[in-house]
Amino acid sequence: MSTERRKRSEVLANDLREVASNLVRRLRAESADASLSLSQSAVMVRLLKFGPATVAELARAEHVKPQSMGATVASLEELGFVLRTADPDDARRWNASLTDSGKRTFLAGRAARQAWLSSAIEARLDDEEQRQLATALAVLRKVVEP
Repeated sequence: MSTERRKRSEVLANDLREVASNLVRRLRAESADASLSLSQSAVMVRLLKFGPATVAELARAEHVKPQSMGATVASLEELGFVLRTADPDDARRWNASLTDSGKRTFLAGRAARQAWLSSAIEARLDDEEQRQLATALAVLRKVVEP
């Protein structure tokens, strides 16, 4: 790889990281569930999307230690957003699942974030900029795909 290409990649990586961080902060500020940590939100997303899971499964999926995930799940349980139930295949283990309250809270937060972002795109970007954004998203998907 050429030195010029490497430098350009480093600058782009830095700019993208900054923009992504700012976007995440802004979305959190617009959310009804802004008091949740990123790890709590990630657990709720995973449970909503894939259903009940053990702490070990959640820890592997989120690339954290089981002890850390246990604390995250316990905090969500204290908030009434997660319920622990015995694993039907192994009574020594338990599964975490979203409660109705957890699902409502998460979906309300998601709706608020979506509404803000959609409005911002509509109000701040003209048609050509919206097309450019669509193209940029396709490129970004290539960056984050495994």
